Amino acid sequence: MDQVASRPPVEWSRLRASQIQALAQPDAIVIVPIASVEHHGPHLPTGVDTFIGTEIARRAATLARDHRTVLVTPTIWHGLAEMHMSLGGTLTLDLDAFLGVVRSVCRSIVRQGFRRILLLNSHGGNIAALTAVTNDIGAEHNIAIAATSYWLLAAQQFGAILQDQPDIGHACEGETSMIFALAPDLVDAGQLENAIGPTSPTSASLVGPHVARWRSFAARSDNGTIGNPTRADADKGERLLDAAAQAVANLLRNDAFWAQTF
Repeated sequence: MDQVASRPPVEWSRLRASQIQALAQPDAIVIVPIASVEHHGPHLPTGVDTFIGTEIARRAATLARDHRTVLVTPTIWHGLAEMHMSLGGTLTLDLDAFLGVVRSVCRSIVRQGFRRILLLNSHGGNIAALTAVTNDIGAEHNIAIAATSYWLLAAQQFGAILQDQPDIGHACEGETSMIFALAPDLVDAGQLENAIGPTSPTSASLVGPHVARWRSFAARSDNGTIGNPTRADADKGERLLDAAAQAVANLLRNDAFWAQTF
């Protein structure tokens, strides 16, 4: 058996407790993928964010493991998705519950001896809360903890791959392509024409970037899509997944970023 094949998996839940304890090295990083289960147009399953975020985390950890130990916890699949409730099929937490789950998972990781955590987000509605809770957890435990969203980290690469949009929308060319690559049987291709959505203005574009206003997703798109999924294909999805994984892996390899200076 070659050395690569004999390596332990990167997934926390596939390892025994003794293996996890042995991997709690000073420079090890634990990725916590954080997602959502929500309406994704008439053509995609509700688990889009969970499937994509989980796979990007796994690929990134595999890419970066030659540089340092990287583990990936089970994905926190429930996020802040109240805006999608109006379209059906959505499961959401309230803010207090969401923050409590993230804090509890991170505390558990710290108690196993790890000092570096990356909260890897795959749902736009989680961003603000993760920024806030990252500051709290870092200060409470005196650890190096960061939060990012995969499409923001890979924005430049995504812009070169996507044809009809500069970045990820919702149930769009990008997300549909990645699900075509990961789970094509879950895409209802017969609904793609019905799934073309608007690129409706956000409240930020109407009044400026410094005002946040609540809007249900139904107020932005009656079919739950922002973008044009008819431009999606599996090859494009594979390139998007690889680009995101590489961007996350580059962050994991960045020693200066993860240095514990407080």
